[in-house]
Amino acid sequence: MTIHQATSGGDADVQSSSASEPGSSFARHVSSLLERTEYRRCDKGEDLEDIYRLRYKSYRSNDMVPDNESHTINDELDEAPNAYRFGVYVDQHLVSTLRIHHVTLATPLSPSTKAFGDIVMPMLAKGLTFICPSRFASDPEWSRVYPQIPYITLRLAGMACFHFKAPYCLSTVREDHAGFYKRIYYSERISEPRSYPGVFNKVVLYRADVNAIRERSFQRFPFFKSTPMEQRLMFGKPPLGELAPLTILPTAKYFREAA
Repeated sequence: MTIHQATSGGDADVQSSSASEPGSSFARHVSSLLERTEYRRCDKGEDLEDIYRLRYKSYRSNDMVPDNESHTINDELDEAPNAYRFGVYVDQHLVSTLRIHHVTLATPLSPSTKAFGDIVMPMLAKGLTFICPSRFASDPEWSRVYPQIPYITLRLAGMACFHFKAPYCLSTVREDHAGFYKRIYYSERISEPRSYPGVFNKVVLYRADVNAIRERSFQRFPFFKSTPMEQRLMFGKPPLGELAPLTILPTAKYFREAA
């Protein structure tokens, strides 16, 4: 689920008003932070443990989940064959994490189908596919320093939509965090509130039409742009005999430099 963690400075959608104009100071601040950002796809080892610990730290700081002895948060959906787990690093510090599922009829596992299968499965049966971002979490201390963190993190969801050619993005979110998705992604609510295992708050399902909002989003938030190469590095499988890249650098600046 996209448990959208509210930092001590407030929910990310408080920034939407300053980010609403092309070339806004907020957009420039996000782009500036993006130049210091690296993404890591975390499949095993210490990086994976680090993002599980960050989830726990983030959610516990907002009293969103119960205490546990391991001080980590992970579930069976982390091991799904259609899951991609990322750490987001600024100046080599882990500041946030996001999990993404590419949801198809053949690979339907995701938070959206877990909580809203009666809504999502009929759409999959019609041939639709989705990107389902979830487990967004950011470090409480770094979020106070960089309120732009949700934008550089959720940028991954857009890249996944473009790479997999998925026409919709589904977000399973807390009701009080839905404003961010409505304002930034023009998402529409397509469910009633429901409970979700392991989470105190009820969640709702929102759907964004990727093709309908693409140009508007790029105009407002040019830092969401990415090259096909960056998308392949994020989500593609390396050729046989080659290792996956350790870190992936954002490519949005190349669009800005070419303008």
